[in-house]
Amino acid sequence: MTTYRIGQIVPSSNVTMETEVPALLRARETVAPERFTFHSSRMRMTKVTPEQLRAMDADSDRCALELSDARVDVLGYACLVAVMSTGPGYHRESEQRLHRRTVENGAPAPVVTSAGALVAGLHVLGAKKVALVAPYLLPLARTVVDYLAHEGITVTDHAALEIPDNLAVAAHDPARLPGIAARLAHAEADAVVLSACVQMPSLAAVEEAEQQLGKPVVSAAICTVHQLLRALGLPAFAPGAGSLLSGAYAESTSPAHGAPAAPPSRPPATVPQPPTAPPSGPLGCAPTV
Repeated sequence: MTTYRIGQIVPSSNVTMETEVPALLRARETVAPERFTFHSSRMRMTKVTPEQLRAMDADSDRCALELSDARVDVLGYACLVAVMSTGPGYHRESEQRLHRRTVENGAPAPVVTSAGALVAGLHVLGAKKVALVAPYLLPLARTVVDYLAHEGITVTDHAALEIPDNLAVAAHDPARLPGIAARLAHAEADAVVLSACVQMPSLAAVEEAEQQLGKPVVSAAICTVHQLLRALGLPAFAPGAGSLLSGAYAESTSPAHGAPAAPPSRPPATVPQPPTAPPSGPLGCAPTV
């Protein structure tokens, strides 16, 4: 049995990345042999504003160095909108730069940004059109829409919940999300993004939303876990987390991105294929803060 160290670069006020990502991987541990530990480094941010997002992103290099000191096997950078607000395609530059920090520190590890993971996850699903829910103020939500458009993904409709305080984002009730998504113009969408933010909890509602909407439903956290597992060379699946992690896309990498740019720092174990019918139902350990 192999244990992998998951490094997480998170905003200082983020309380969801460190609950949803572990919840997904703990669920995977119930049906697969690998085990995971979680290690975080924080960047200061309390308000989701362009100014604080820019200052926070500038601190991500320090976090990558700190986590590489712990010899993590992969790094996940949590703040989707900080990356997307920097400019089109910036997730590639961010991932490459942070990976270089780990190389320079003698502990090379692949880097996954939640922004890049959302793009990759939607490409894996073949979703060219999506409807989307985001907690951001209107201009930042529009930034996400435009960023996805630059990556070849059209947003048919989106809801901007306009919550500027990051702790208030974490306190949003995930039970409200299926209803919000259902009110969007989603008939032409190939998939629905229930939470375009790793701070807004949604895991408890993803499978309900899939059943209600009749199409794949993802979140930034689900896409991040898919890409973290693929960066480690592991099959990407977890019970109770919707279509992307159902096992149908366990070996898939984004056609827009190809294989991970950097191998994990230790060879992956040989693992069984995911079950053909993973247990259904929402993750019992998903946060409802």
